[in-house]
Amino acid sequence: MPQITVDYSDQLKAGFDFDRRAFARDLHTTVVEIAAARPAACKTRFRRTEDVVVGPDIDGHALVHVHIGLLPGRTEEAKARLTEAVLELVRQHVKSLDGTMLHASAEVRELDASYRKFEE
Repeated sequence: MPQITVDYSDQLKAGFDFDRRAFARDLHTTVVEIAAARPAACKTRFRRTEDVVVGPDIDGHALVHVHIGLLPGRTEEAKARLTEAVLELVRQHVKSLDGTMLHASAEVRELDASYRKFEE
């Protein structure tokens, strides 16, 4: 915990400057500061999505969506503050190189009571 997934469209490969490692580092720092997570517990995986369509346009758009799963116990205000901070990090770390429009979103949710993990 926290479990973080960053879905991003294939357009970010070529048309954007997106240093995923730097983004994850800053994201982990933000999650620790706002959600009181342990630094070593932050895990982020990036998933590239090949096909994205926004409205009637097929080209000219890119997407980033950040999912953050936390154990229960954070206030709604803390979760909202974290979501806003994540969107600011996307603004800082994802820059269009060719004029492609970026659509960014984020959500913080509580992990289900069935969540379990192990480390070896």
